[in-house]
Amino acid sequence: MSTMHPSERELSLAPRAASDEDEALDDSTNGSLGPTGRPKRHIPEPPLLNGHGPAKVLALCNQKGGVGKTTSTINLGAALTEFGRRVLIVDFDPQGALSVGLGIPAHQLDRTIYNVIIERSTTAADAVIRTGVENMDLLPSNIDLSAAEVQLVAEVGREHALMRSLRPVIDHYDYILIDCQPSLGLLTVNALAAADGVLIPLECEFFSLRGVALLIDTIEKVRERLNPKLEITGILPTMFDPRTLHSREVIARVVERFDDIVFDTVINRTVRFPETTVAGAPITVWAPRSAGAKAYRQLAREVISREVAMAR
Repeated sequence: MSTMHPSERELSLAPRAASDEDEALDDSTNGSLGPTGRPKRHIPEPPLLNGHGPAKVLALCNQKGGVGKTTSTINLGAALTEFGRRVLIVDFDPQGALSVGLGIPAHQLDRTIYNVIIERSTTAADAVIRTGVENMDLLPSNIDLSAAEVQLVAEVGREHALMRSLRPVIDHYDYILIDCQPSLGLLTVNALAAADGVLIPLECEFFSLRGVALLIDTIEKVRERLNPKLEITGILPTMFDPRTLHSREVIARVVERFDDIVFDTVINRTVRFPETTVAGAPITVWAPRSAGAKAYRQLAREVISREVAMAR
């Protein structure tokens, strides 16, 4: 899949005030068109598996915070298990939000991803925790990981520390999802160096567009210098509000620029997601019939479909 080089100017979207009439509009009149403005495409039922592994490693990455990386990691992982996939989700953010979002008291843990990448005596298998979702495991994180960026600077092959740590468990899973921190520092570079693909959650808001060019530039550099197999799996529009003209204009600009790289699945704003954080469970478990749960199941189908298509 080809990657584009958008400039910040090309991705900019001049904000304008929306009228009350604009705010009331939604996409319910688009008929066969999805929220992206494209015709809805048929996504086939994911094929059954005869066995598990080796895992497809996906980094969920965006240097802007609050765009839905952690929410998407948890819920995509849970949705993938419903299609018979075995999933490992990796909390690679010192804030440990992914661990907390699954009800894991990360600050009390003796072994986390920090120990795995820094201590030779600790393996990924030593730190993996089973979650409340069958076939979904967690490699947790806490504030200790913030020290890793400094400690890795003097290491030989510092950009490949995470890849070396994950290698022993690759064959045990079908997907490994890495929740990256909101920055483009050494930890994020490690995630990109270990990944087969990058999934970019993109908030449907003007300022979120401004950092996309920088992120894609970083992905290009990692591909050229560290990881030739790295591809952009897709861009996932998040926090979409179909009632506002602004959300629809942002999504239209993203689709115009990135075309098929943008997933058909769009994640709407909903109060359900904050509720799941308190509950410590994915939305597919907490509110299995909700629109949010259905959206992440659809995303899981798209992710599997793209993997199958790229393997041909």
